Amino acid sequence: MTVAVVNIGRSHTGNFAGESLAGDAIVIKDGRIAWIGQTSDVASGDHPQTIDVRGMTVIPGLIDSHVHTTFGDYTPRQNTVGFLESYVHGGTTTSISASEVHVPGRPTDVVGIKALAIAAHHSYRNYFPGGMTVHGGSVILEPGLSDADFVELRQAGVWLAKGGFGAFNSPEEYIPMVHSARKAGIVVMCHSGGGSIPGSMDKIAVDVLLEMNPNIAGHINGGPTSLTPEENARIVSESDEIALQLVHAGNLRSAIDIAEQALQQAQFHRIMIATDTPTGTGVIPLGMLRQMAELCSLGPLTPEQAVSAATGNVSAVYGLEEGLLEVGRPANLVALDAPLGSRADSAFDALAIGDLPAVTMVISRGELRVTRSRNTPAGKRAVALD
Repeated sequence: MTVAVVNIGRSHTGNFAGESLAGDAIVIKDGRIAWIGQTSDVASGDHPQTIDVRGMTVIPGLIDSHVHTTFGDYTPRQNTVGFLESYVHGGTTTSISASEVHVPGRPTDVVGIKALAIAAHHSYRNYFPGGMTVHGGSVILEPGLSDADFVELRQAGVWLAKGGFGAFNSPEEYIPMVHSARKAGIVVMCHSGGGSIPGSMDKIAVDVLLEMNPNIAGHINGGPTSLTPEENARIVSESDEIALQLVHAGNLRSAIDIAEQALQQAQFHRIMIATDTPTGTGVIPLGMLRQMAELCSLGPLTPEQAVSAATGNVSAVYGLEEGLLEVGRPANLVALDAPLGSRADSAFDALAIGDLPAVTMVISRGELRVTRSRNTPAGKRAVALD
């Protein structure tokens, strides 16, 4: 089956440069983008389904790189069922596990640690809540894990790890384990800043982060307690490869500070937008859009940069297929519009003034999932289906 999306207005491919599509129409086949071109070249009746977005903005589906999944579409931290499907209504089509740390009674022994990560990874390979792709199974770094364990995990398909919740005596003890996991080909995110839950470390500061050199400094603007302004400056200037994850559940002032410094030092490619939910902050279906709007209206990012930080930048850091609107890529795309009542005329204009755009269409894995979000305000326009 093919699906055509036509009459696209402003657009964003998701790439670092913030480029627009080379056309105003997309054709989807077998779950992937098969063609990008002009609406005038899409004849009526050519495709079983045609979606007219009537001049609205189209971007890649958002990628939330800090979601605490467990199993299925359930979070015991907030006792909520269906939260991932609800996130799809906020334009998020891909979630990346920040570890299954909230699984009740989670194991801390080596056998249990590995079993949890492997089971979660394989579970989400077969389960797509609301059409969302979930990259689950992030191994929690705990004492006792060895080089051989990381090799075994990688062979079993696990490719994510999270540091910050283990029973280590000091943050420095994470350093060799992070290096070992990365050597095995595992992408490592490390907790940054003050502790987030009882039992976690008081703080993982910038000196340790720089020596540890994880792929991603998780919630670098605080989860929820941030680093100092001096530490923010150092994490930007003294590393050119650690991705800087700015989360909605963190400190907004710190996020703005880090974004400003990254732009000044030509390090924007390291900036990623995420939510760090569900946590004590809650379940936030619009967390990605809210963080984008705040960094545009109060901070230094343009709407185009905010989209890149929520899509293509994330794709590049994690090596994902998702996150870019290009021929051959997975067909994950979102149509946005200015919300009713806003003085903005487009989704990008709404982000610039701090209004949340209306999600008017979500396609994930090549299938239409949402034609009117139940979580955002209604748009000034609505898609038309043929």
